[in-house]
Amino acid sequence: MFKKAMTVFGPVAMIVALVLFFGAYSKTGGLFRQPQMAGGAVLLRQVQTLSQLVTVKYVLEKVVDVQDVKWYGDNRVLLLAHGIVKAGINLDNLRAADLRVTGKKITVNLPPPAITDVYLDEHHTRVLDYTKAPLRPYDKDLEQNARAQAVDELRLLAIDSEILKDARDRAKAQLTALFLQIGFTDVEINTR
Repeated sequence: MFKKAMTVFGPVAMIVALVLFFGAYSKTGGLFRQPQMAGGAVLLRQVQTLSQLVTVKYVLEKVVDVQDVKWYGDNRVLLLAHGIVKAGINLDNLRAADLRVTGKKITVNLPPPAITDVYLDEHHTRVLDYTKAPLRPYDKDLEQNARAQAVDELRLLAIDSEILKDARDRAKAQLTALFLQIGFTDVEINTR
């Protein structure tokens, strides 16, 4: 069973980025009236303050079957895992060489996208079946093992569903829009 939904954090990230980049007022006294073109080192520090730019969230479901087989009987748990996988760009990994400013042109070489978070939604994750062999005691760790396995499988499922490509593409689009809004006329965004 597989569901995939994407949510973009663009508007929130854009607002946070604008406030972090320029504060509430420019030197002219108006709210972003005349953006000041900062040098590469200043822009690098300001972009790095954004830290994790999470651009994509997938909501996934997966059925996980974990068995503990012994000669005297098998214990088994069947878990419906409902999970959240987020991906984005870690802007802390930007280096000085990754950002070049020439007049009103900016070139940025972004770090590769990465999974930033994977977790189960406990409100929707549930055990579908728990089978215990007659000669075996209840194994409380079996369900925890199924949950840990589910997190790993959801991560792989998201990667197979191209979450990293989506994260890279959305980060490029968001940063391009941001740099155009703050006054650059030529924006080139690449990934390492």
